[in-house]
Amino acid sequence: AYEISACLVGSERCIRDRCSGVWVAHGSGDADRETSDEHGRTPVPPEDPSYTLRRVWLSREEEQGYYYGFANEALWPLCHIACTAPRFDASDWEHYRRVNRKFAEAVLEEVDGEPAVVFVQDYHFALLPRMLREARPDLVVIQFWHIPWPNREVFRICPWQEEILDGLLGNDLLAFHIQYHCNNFLETVDRALESRVEMDRFAVTRGGKTTLVRPQPISIDFDRAAAVGPGEAGEEMRLRRRLGLHDLPVLLGVERVDYTKGIPERLRALDRLLTLHPDLKGRFVYLQVGSPSRVHIPAYRRLGEQIDALVEQINWRHGNHAWRPVVYLHEHHSQERLYRLYRMAHGCVVSPLHDGMNLVAKEFVAARTDNRGVLVLSHFAGAAQELTDALLVNPFAVDAFAETLRQALRMPPEEQERRMTRMRQQVADNNIYRWAGMLLSEAGKLFGARPPEEVHVLEAPALEEELAAVSG
Repeated sequence: AYEISACLVGSERCIRDRCSGVWVAHGSGDADRETSDEHGRTPVPPEDPSYTLRRVWLSREEEQGYYYGFANEALWPLCHIACTAPRFDASDWEHYRRVNRKFAEAVLEEVDGEPAVVFVQDYHFALLPRMLREARPDLVVIQFWHIPWPNREVFRICPWQEEILDGLLGNDLLAFHIQYHCNNFLETVDRALESRVEMDRFAVTRGGKTTLVRPQPISIDFDRAAAVGPGEAGEEMRLRRRLGLHDLPVLLGVERVDYTKGIPERLRALDRLLTLHPDLKGRFVYLQVGSPSRVHIPAYRRLGEQIDALVEQINWRHGNHAWRPVVYLHEHHSQERLYRLYRMAHGCVVSPLHDGMNLVAKEFVAARTDNRGVLVLSHFAGAAQELTDALLVNPFAVDAFAETLRQALRMPPEEQERRMTRMRQQVADNNIYRWAGMLLSEAGKLFGARPPEEVHVLEAPALEEELAAVSG
């Protein structure tokens, strides 16, 4: 009855798996080509397909300009306003437009005149909704924007702000993590475009078409996270021995190496903690797992060098031959290994400078089936609005951050249990399936509201049954 074309996938795997349809995604490498047919299609999984993967092939120049260039050197820093200046390059913008057009053409091929809900993912496809709307006004197009939306004064520095906003207003529904980002988007549109912005119903009407703007905070598969086993006997002991953790409490950080994640600020707070409270030397270890990310971009290479230097300085200043205060693993880890690290840790420190949500915080909570552990969480992560029993910090306030780390290390087990029990209930109740159900429920309402002349070819009962199966 319909297809969902997800142009980028993360935790939204549940929508794709439950709804079948087509997942349209960038293809790269020989393996992708070898497993696809002449149209770039691959049934997944091959032995019992539940959906179709449609690859879109990009040239090296398109990948550089569209992904590393405009998406991650312009839009990413523009929306994360606390971190680094965006770089706007006209050739990158042209690649971004061209790749959005490629994806639009692929989606329209897959829809092939049939009824469809098109689910667009993230800041890589700001222009795609308008392209789809112009080609097929009957489509229901919804988009989830995973990163923050900045205030209107920040966004107006973008040379192509009008095109980006108009592209996003091609959606029937545009969702962000939190209400604050919705408000910022509506205020940006009000300032930049000729349109009717209705703050009371969180909607924008432009050219006779209305876009609803809603907060839909993303989450994780709580049951799957909680079900990850403890691993083979002795694995934790071997890991501790290999990393030099001994039997000390571990404060854990897990993220991509990205300037939005606040790793240098966290290390400076740790340095300050050991300076202010030398009695803590040799009493705990900070373990930082930093996955390599976007190493082709100069700002990321400089960040990596900065982190290496800070780790070396802290270990030299505070450590000794038997104890290193910081252990840094600059490598990728499997999800299962991360969940075991979460369970091993005394606390997890999640201190981004600006973040739409941050699922590491929720993963740590879900993994703690023992109802123990302390979450230290930045005020500037969307997750802070839900996980209010975390120890909340301002990562820029170094002294206060240091004292919060000390509080985390000293928190009694009873208080840990009270806080963690409430946070686990929050994440369990508002899991990834609820997120998917809410989005698709909205899509079903939008489909049902279509004028008859726009939906005469659509099989509405079948569509509504599929949407109800997911949202229920």
